[in-house]
Amino acid sequence: MHRIRRPRVDDAAAIHELIKARDVAVLGAPDMTLDDVADELVEPGFDRDTDGWLAYDDGGRLDGWAWACPTGDGDLVDVDVIVRPGAEPLAGRLWPLVRDRAREMAAERGHDGVTLHVGVYRADRGKQATVEALGFEPGTSFHRMRIDHDGPGEAPVEVPAGITLHTGESEQVRRVAHAVQQEAFAEHFGFVPVGYDLWHERRQAQSVNDWSLLTLARVDGRPAGMVMGNDQFVADENCGYVATLAVLPAYRGRGLGRLLLRHAFAADAARGRVGTILHVDSNNTTPALGLYESAGMRQLMVIDVWRRRLRTAGGSDAVAGEVLQH
Repeated sequence: MHRIRRPRVDDAAAIHELIKARDVAVLGAPDMTLDDVADELVEPGFDRDTDGWLAYDDGGRLDGWAWACPTGDGDLVDVDVIVRPGAEPLAGRLWPLVRDRAREMAAERGHDGVTLHVGVYRADRGKQATVEALGFEPGTSFHRMRIDHDGPGEAPVEVPAGITLHTGESEQVRRVAHAVQQEAFAEHFGFVPVGYDLWHERRQAQSVNDWSLLTLARVDGRPAGMVMGNDQFVADENCGYVATLAVLPAYRGRGLGRLLLRHAFAADAARGRVGTILHVDSNNTTPALGLYESAGMRQLMVIDVWRRRLRTAGGSDAVAGEVLQH
């Protein structure tokens, strides 16, 4: 029997060791750093006292890590359950905790239903089978892409006349870039509107954040697109990371997305990064996957997003075989 307790900030190292063991078993190498885990534990909107669980075996080894985190005021909740290889039955105890907390979150926000999203490495066949048995269905797939750089001597991107680029050290630029991102992503899979204050707070809380890697593009003085990078992949791969690339509908098809992407590549090369990484939704409303491939990026892996819709009150959504143990 495993002992379950709430996570604390100083549990980051133990959680990272657990995730690394899972990643090595599934991917052959770790895919998260200690800083990544530490950032998750202080994510705005994630309450360690109510939204996370750690499961320890009788010898004090951490075998399970589970959490639920809302994406905003909507009815979408990101969830995950990670168990140590060899301790897979523990997932049957943790998943109901996550499910019920997600329902509570949606109810607290006035919704009568909740949509759960969980990301699963395509290479992790065992977890795919688990979430499918729990009633999750395929939602979309994110491809991790990478391009390698020749070095800091790469030439900067030439900006055509009529286009100006502005970096994110200014709050005014950040506010406009946020508005562009919200409008441009409105029809994308899993989009939930997020106000500027929460958007800013989440990025400010990330140890990998660097506002100088946010660039707003204006066309003839009007906001048109934005690209935002961070240092998520610097510690382990010395690569830059494009977290967001957005172009307003009225400015699509003019090469602005490619310009911003090449600008991000050049900025990473100038900082001595050996490459740039990003994730792209294969079901994106814009042909982004083709854009990245044509820009010289190659696919590294696929992460599938599975989703499940539940009622927040009344009726039973339990899947046969789910057992909640206290």
